[in-house]
Amino acid sequence: MKKRHELPRTIYGSEEHQMFKNTIGEYFKAHVLPHREKWEEQGYCDREAWLKAGELGLLGIDLDPKYGGMGLDFSFSALLIEEQGRYGSCAPGISMHSDIVIPYIAKYGSEELKNKYLPKCVSGEAIGSLAMSEPGTGSDVQAITTFAEDKGDHYLLNGSKTFITIGYTSDFTIVACKTDKSAGAKGVSLLVVDAGSPGFSKGKPFKKLGLKASDTCELFFEDVKVPKGNLLGEEGRGFIQMMTELPRERMTIALAAIGAVRGALEHTVEYTQQRVAFKQPICAFQNTQFKLSEVATKLEVTTAFIDRCTELQAAHKLTPELASMAKYYASDMQCETIDECLQLFGGYGYIWEYPIARYYGDARVQKIYGGTNEIMKVMIARSVFSEYFQQLKAKMKARVG
Repeated sequence: MKKRHELPRTIYGSEEHQMFKNTIGEYFKAHVLPHREKWEEQGYCDREAWLKAGELGLLGIDLDPKYGGMGLDFSFSALLIEEQGRYGSCAPGISMHSDIVIPYIAKYGSEELKNKYLPKCVSGEAIGSLAMSEPGTGSDVQAITTFAEDKGDHYLLNGSKTFITIGYTSDFTIVACKTDKSAGAKGVSLLVVDAGSPGFSKGKPFKKLGLKASDTCELFFEDVKVPKGNLLGEEGRGFIQMMTELPRERMTIALAAIGAVRGALEHTVEYTQQRVAFKQPICAFQNTQFKLSEVATKLEVTTAFIDRCTELQAAHKLTPELASMAKYYASDMQCETIDECLQLFGGYGYIWEYPIARYYGDARVQKIYGGTNEIMKVMIARSVFSEYFQQLKAKMKARVG
């Protein structure tokens, strides 16, 4: 039941959205939460979870039905991402698979690639990952060194990637690599590489601070033969393709943030009504009431902005600058408010079996991946000071002339 301090959310107001939300809840309660401790221990989630997600229509939601999708708009994907955050579970990595990997193939892949990968991506039979980051590049995508040498009918791929989400369990990965070492950003291309390819190996899942059930690992490529047909789009277009797709990726981070804060707030409100200190529930203390009032307010204010951005994304009108605002602001808010919630649990907040500890551990990386929040501010500043930069560029051009 919606409470009076919560704004009505028209973006999820249809009967179809409500039915879909119920399906999401059933999936997480029955097929994810009971296995979370096992998955956290092993560092990845089991294949059965992916197959069940596919069976319930939770993968590739907005993909064309021609390839097995449901053809729904982005708001349904947004609802799934947010609900996954609310349940405090990061496994399986549905968002990476459905909202990042699948769109690359759907938009830039040949018809042959689409027919090969997309139906299995929707069913959960094939899991995809995206390999951008390298040990020495961080957020500087232009500086990648993984190189694909043209060998006529195929590429010979060499290099390594790190921090690859669901890289360990993925059946294929989209690799950002250089096809022209001398062309800078214009020399970056995207290749689809099957996990079973000779010379392609994976490191063990990292032991992480949070997101423990979602595997993250290194990938290594040593003379891996990649068919020319596995190129996404044209050579040298990879950087532009990534910049085009990053707003959606950043929206997934923002949506996960508000979902997680909503879940953390629910757990904290319940806990503070049950926990007794000085002969009364701690929710009776004014400090508790003030802190959770602040959390609730920050959540509602942020949600209103994220809902508007979600509408724009669904209409294919979201700008990179707004996506950067959404990602940086929501993830900052997530870390700040969940820290306040954990404080109200006292020592128990530091115990992993309490959900608030998972929310806290999972939150910190949100300010790092998808482009650090510092990079987000650089992108926003370019828009804020666009006129100044244009004038500066014109002056420099005039001097050179």
